[in-house]
Amino acid sequence: MNQQSVDNKSFINQDFTKNFLPKIEYLDCTFTNCNFENSDISNTIFLECEFIECNFSNVNAMHTTFNEVDFNNCKLVGVQFQNCNDFLLAFSFKNCSLNLSSFYQLKINNTKFLNCKMHNVDFTETEAKNVDFSECDLKNAVFERAQLNGSDFSSAFNFSINPSTTTIKNAIFSKENILGLLNAYKIRIES
Repeated sequence: MNQQSVDNKSFINQDFTKNFLPKIEYLDCTFTNCNFENSDISNTIFLECEFIECNFSNVNAMHTTFNEVDFNNCKLVGVQFQNCNDFLLAFSFKNCSLNLSSFYQLKINNTKFLNCKMHNVDFTETEAKNVDFSECDLKNAVFERAQLNGSDFSSAFNFSINPSTTTIKNAIFSKENILGLLNAYKIRIES
């Protein structure tokens, strides 16, 4: 049975909380100011799509495919990304709120999180090599047993990473935020 698909279509000001988005393949589509809050997008395929100013809070993304998907100015609170289809998983986030979301045990290498609010995000056992966390607020984010080799934290803030339980070889930090690597040791630094 062939799955139906939609190509190169724009969805603007749609409320998918009442009329759910059909579970089909979306290729090169743009979703602007759409509301998916608490909706079910499981088993849906998004290829080369862009979401602008959309609300994905608490969405069910079980077995959802995100391949080359950009999220801009979106609210993605409480999204369990580890339930997504991890085959060819590739996305980027700019000016998004991802509080309480989870990337547990996912491979998200080379992902860009730019100027995102990421309080209490779970990166436990996540392979996040060469990830860009530019200007991200990582308050209470969990990086336990994560692989962060080559990732850029140089302008990130409010993070706490334990270097004895997390791989950080060649990761980039700044003089201003290096204290985020020392919190686990409960030492005081006086100026």
